[in-house]
Amino acid sequence: MPDSQTPASRGGVRLARGASPWLLPTVATAALSLARARKSGRWAAVAVPTTALAAGMLWFFRDPEREITQGRVISPADGVVQSIMPWKDGRTRVAIFMSPLNVHVNRAPLSGTVTSVEHIAGGFVPAFNKESENNERVVWHFDTELGDIEMVQIAGAVARRIVPYVPQGTKVEQGERIGLIRFGSRVDIYLPEGVEAAVEVGQATTAGVTRIDRD
Repeated sequence: MPDSQTPASRGGVRLARGASPWLLPTVATAALSLARARKSGRWAAVAVPTTALAAGMLWFFRDPEREITQGRVISPADGVVQSIMPWKDGRTRVAIFMSPLNVHVNRAPLSGTVTSVEHIAGGFVPAFNKESENNERVVWHFDTELGDIEMVQIAGAVARRIVPYVPQGTKVEQGERIGLIRFGSRVDIYLPEGVEAAVEVGQATTAGVTRIDRD
């Protein structure tokens, strides 16, 4: 299924869907300040920070192509493994912290059918804080060859908007883009009982590339 792209991607740079509300005003302001800077010193002073901000936005909302790794469960997010925790029901939760410098597009950890996409209101404490478990979040469930797989996108202090790309009932391929968390945050993936984590706390992960489970 092809992914829609923002207008800016037509020039050869792919940008994340859902970036427009932040990106377009910033780029427009930078373009205006640069145009007026030619005639005004005051606008020249404004052009420097606005252009830097626009460049930062373009970097934050980049959406690179990936060669998807073969494996049962692959990372849904770019970031660093924050914790690996056994759950009461036998599952293992792998929490991946995403900094503002990471790619913010999340990908399907397995092929399957999206059986649920639930938005849950909450707070906006930093994603590395334990209380972030009560943050604004979107809970995904996938029907896969391993059974039900749960993934949670968690908003942070800066990332206050989660943008799902696909609705309930959609069949997705492993590594397919499924959503965006604007700026940094956290993504949790729950490995089913009997499946061990192959990653370690502190290990960097790449969405669609890093394998999460162990044979």
